[in-house]
Amino acid sequence: MPGAQPDHPYVRPVSVRLTPDHPYAAPRGRVLGGSTTVNGGYFIRARRTDFERWARRSGDARWSYERILPFLRAMETDLDHPDDPLHGSEGPVPVQRVTPDHPAAAAFNAAARELRHPEEADKNAQDPPGFGPVPMNTRGGHHVNTGLAYLLGTAWRPNLTVRGGHTVRSAVIERGRARAVVAEHEGRHTVVPAGEIVVCAGALVTPHLLHLSGVGPAQRLAGLGIPVVADLPAVGAAVSDHPQVAVTWQPRHPLADPEGGWLGGALHLASSSGGRRAGDLEVLQSLLPLAALTAGTTSAGRAPSSFLVSVQAPRRSGGLRTVSADPEVAPLVDYGYLATPVDRRRLREAVWAAAHLVGTSAFGEVCAGLAAPSGRRVLDDDRALDHWVRAHLGTAQHTCGTVPMGPSGAVDAHGRVHGVTGLRVADTSVLPDAPLRGRAATAVLVGELAADSLRRT
Repeated sequence: MPGAQPDHPYVRPVSVRLTPDHPYAAPRGRVLGGSTTVNGGYFIRARRTDFERWARRSGDARWSYERILPFLRAMETDLDHPDDPLHGSEGPVPVQRVTPDHPAAAAFNAAARELRHPEEADKNAQDPPGFGPVPMNTRGGHHVNTGLAYLLGTAWRPNLTVRGGHTVRSAVIERGRARAVVAEHEGRHTVVPAGEIVVCAGALVTPHLLHLSGVGPAQRLAGLGIPVVADLPAVGAAVSDHPQVAVTWQPRHPLADPEGGWLGGALHLASSSGGRRAGDLEVLQSLLPLAALTAGTTSAGRAPSSFLVSVQAPRRSGGLRTVSADPEVAPLVDYGYLATPVDRRRLREAVWAAAHLVGTSAFGEVCAGLAAPSGRRVLDDDRALDHWVRAHLGTAQHTCGTVPMGPSGAVDAHGRVHGVTGLRVADTSVLPDAPLRGRAATAVLVGELAADSLRRT
């Protein structure tokens, strides 16, 4: 989105490597509301199989779908299904789906039917994967981030202080208890004492902050001169995210500008090696050319439009390694994309799925042909398609798993850091791996679960 460009003042770009030879700047929101302020508004829940997997790995049934559903309902006001028992009607986050009435969205819907993909009218209802509109955290076309949803109405509370412009450098941990945080403001350091510290800096910043606080792989931290307070090798040991490429197509004629939202719909389907019940491939339609999105315009015109295709299988790879005790020195972050033949095959299959949609007679009503990858020579040759994918590789920005929960992980099912009293993590770094859908709704869920745990202890 325009606000997610690396040079925007509300964004902190984190340098990562998607593959060993593919550097990338991953934007993270540095504004109240975090990355829910600068993301695309996609608000699809994780799948039942995700919650079952996380419950097993955390060793705690509180992560089972049946135990999670009341929290999912409580955090939302679903404007499309207010009376449905699967949805909430009084929560802080509005959820609304854009109807597929734009010509390109209608053609996508018809193309999915032509290829016999099932209809999935409500992607937050755990139905079999297929084509359907995208739930978004919007109301009347306006993006409602977590700052607006949760904090705007609580700013008056006497026990709440919000400090902007402060960069947290580390937590102060003494004799196994977190005592305070060290923050920097306009070049000066200040120590903020605390009875309980909840770290929610995101899956790329939280593990680095823990390393700087002495929480992580002991041998590596000691080698950097960082005093070790908790030897937790799982902190930063792996990263889980979803590789993504844009498949572009040329409009047959100028398209109307979209109203209400930029997403025309989403198709979820199974790869040849994925679970058929959940669907590990996603084809997400942008009703605007990517150049228009990043420039902040809503003009569709005749420029090539995109399907954002991604592999959303829950996979851990790569890792985050702190290389200096100086907080200004960025860690090395490797995503480990495309490392195995299965990785490469899955992304090829996602590209083929989008190409098949573009090639239907239904989509031909609005489309003059595939723009990239162009030609059967690329699509029909695995090596050529892999080369194209590597040259155009991006990420869906769904980073998880850097501070995983579980007995052999770094935190328990409540986000409490193993071996340190008074220190919790409440962001998607605690998820053992990325969900089979985008992570925004799950990030809010993690916050709700942490708040419930804090109230009960």
